[in-house]
Amino acid sequence: MKRANKAALLSVLFMGLGQQYNKERIKGLIFSFINVMILVNIPNFSHALWGLFTLGETQQNIAAGVAGDHSIFLLIEGIIGVLVIFVLLIVYILNILDAYRTALYIEKGGKPKTIIQTIKTAWSKYFPYVVLSPALVFILFLTVLPLIFSIAIAFTNYSSPFRLPPRSLIDWVGFENFINLFRMEIWGRTFIGVGTWTVIWAILASSTTYITGLLLAVIINIKGIRFKKLWRSIYILPFAVPGFISLLIMRLLFTGLGPINSFLLSLGLERVPWLTDPFLAKVVLVLVNIWLGAPYFMALMSGVLTNISSELYEAAAIDGATGVQKFTKITLPLVLHATMPLLILSFTFNFNNFMMIYVLTDGGPANVAYQYAGHTDILISWIYSLTLEQGQFHMASVVSIILFILIATASAITFSRTKSFQEEDMM
Repeated sequence: MKRANKAALLSVLFMGLGQQYNKERIKGLIFSFINVMILVNIPNFSHALWGLFTLGETQQNIAAGVAGDHSIFLLIEGIIGVLVIFVLLIVYILNILDAYRTALYIEKGGKPKTIIQTIKTAWSKYFPYVVLSPALVFILFLTVLPLIFSIAIAFTNYSSPFRLPPRSLIDWVGFENFINLFRMEIWGRTFIGVGTWTVIWAILASSTTYITGLLLAVIINIKGIRFKKLWRSIYILPFAVPGFISLLIMRLLFTGLGPINSFLLSLGLERVPWLTDPFLAKVVLVLVNIWLGAPYFMALMSGVLTNISSELYEAAAIDGATGVQKFTKITLPLVLHATMPLLILSFTFNFNNFMMIYVLTDGGPANVAYQYAGHTDILISWIYSLTLEQGQFHMASVVSIILFILIATASAITFSRTKSFQEEDMM
């Protein structure tokens, strides 16, 4: 058997043996120590996997003094156990590859490296991986872990007050929640209604702010307009004020007894149910969003417009192009090329624009045909209501997964088809 195969086989049997065979003592001890720690913690790994698959077997009984299993804790511990096993599996594979490659190097006449030489080689040759590894571990346990937990909840019956650990155990139910979301009329009607309004809202909120911002930028950049910096400063003020404060003020303005209705009464007109009529409440949302979002696109597009060569407009004027033709054939394509990714990001953001809905309308007015949702609720605000207000964690997780799939798919398709992504030459 070749030396490389023998070293690899020894590392397969027990981590570090291949390094010891290659006379890399300290490295071998490090891998062996890891292997020993794995063996010592096998009962912990077994318990974590047991908890992940069973979610507990003993129910709490206060009268009998039985604490019971906490299904949520067991689920989290199980996910952590799987992630740790995944990391250790990578270390195990690296241990085998290291022993094999070092043995090949020795077969070719090389000498085993000392631990100092190994560190220097790893630092110079694998510097990016060495620096990124700690961040990857943090991402694994601080980002991936919560995501997996949220997804896992969708396949359980975790809800309050009926299935709330540790008083009760929760169980794996497979795709039952997904089926109920569409099979049960009240859930299906709410999901379709709220989902439809979410798409409409995202399209309206993104397109109106984009178009308004573009028009403002074009008007301000027209030759002959004086005090351009002043106009830009005035229109950027709504964006400079914290959005939360602006939304609270807008909510006060549009309430039934607010200043707007008081002004209408002073003119002899009737009060307008701005926030209590379903249609008007949605109109108010779009208008307020324009107020908050258009300045951002105006400032962005002002920079884009200043970078468009004046020679293009001069050539178009020589050819007899009108102002509208210059805008549609020169300005708009170049602006879209530069800002389309940001428009897509705006669409994605508005899909999850929780603060706008929650602060301005709180999802209202109420809709008796919906399950825990109002007329202006979007999916993210409905998820908030399902979790923190109603305790329907399992259904909220289902909606979250579907929401993620919708946003990720729409964003990936639209972004990949933009010319800015494909880096096509616009000139």
